[in-house]
Amino acid sequence: MDETQRAEIAASRETRHQTRRATVPALEDLLYEAIPVLDHGFIRVVDYMGDDAAIVQAARVSYGKGTKRVSEDRGLIRYLMRHRHTTPFEMCEIKYHVKLPIFVARQWIRHRTANVNEYSARYSVLEDEFYVPRPEHLSAQSASNRQGRGEVLGAADSERVLDLLRADAAQSYRHYEEMLNERADGTVIDPSRTGLARELARVNLNLGVYTQWYWKVDLHNLLHFLSLRADAHAQYEIRAYADAMLDTVKHWVPAACEAFEDYVSGGVNISRQGIAIVRQLLAGAAVSQESSGLSKREWRELMAVLERPE
Repeated sequence: MDETQRAEIAASRETRHQTRRATVPALEDLLYEAIPVLDHGFIRVVDYMGDDAAIVQAARVSYGKGTKRVSEDRGLIRYLMRHRHTTPFEMCEIKYHVKLPIFVARQWIRHRTANVNEYSARYSVLEDEFYVPRPEHLSAQSASNRQGRGEVLGAADSERVLDLLRADAAQSYRHYEEMLNERADGTVIDPSRTGLARELARVNLNLGVYTQWYWKVDLHNLLHFLSLRADAHAQYEIRAYADAMLDTVKHWVPAACEAFEDYVSGGVNISRQGIAIVRQLLAGAAVSQESSGLSKREWRELMAVLERPE
């Protein structure tokens, strides 16, 4: 983040507005603050609408904020989450400003239920910032998962990979500037030469280069995003952003977030056959994978949930 952005954020945090809308003091404390993610990235909440009471209000279609007892509101929110009554959660919205590597943005944009406006490399010159993983996040390809990671690389292999990543990113950015004949601060490199159009020069950029966008989403779709991207199986880089966002949700709608963690991110789905097997096991019956009707993978996953040896 450059000094101009820091000054803009500081000014935003100093500005105060009067409102009749419901506000959440814990989230107000975080408003506009840049929360660091990865090496050059961040997220920050720039606006929001609604709170836990708004979920209750929508569910009851009432005029007030909700019930007078917080415990009753909490119980209703948990009921809604448990029984997948999602519409009331759509009444809350939040808007983030996110700085992230392009390859993370391409994963992120698959979630098509938000409003997005991204920094335009047709209009502006991208900064010379690119993501370089820490050595502990450099892993070999998983032998069992085509889109996952396996064992962490050894020191020598990690150093070689880091050297390549840094060198390739630096070279592609140098060529980007050369084609533009311009630097990010607007300085012309060679006044005697005509630069290439920005929309074409960006073709050469590395996927690790950082971009930025504003991302506005309702709470229901945000929680769906977090259920996938804050999961232990998600790619580390996007999970780092999801974890930071989950923390802001805890400040914003603590009752809804607690229900989400209990029933969604911390819960499991069990199939009809799985429930039948659990009932048999509770009755003391012996059940094997062969007799269960489940595939080997389904059986392994069910036994892992039940913390039973296969």
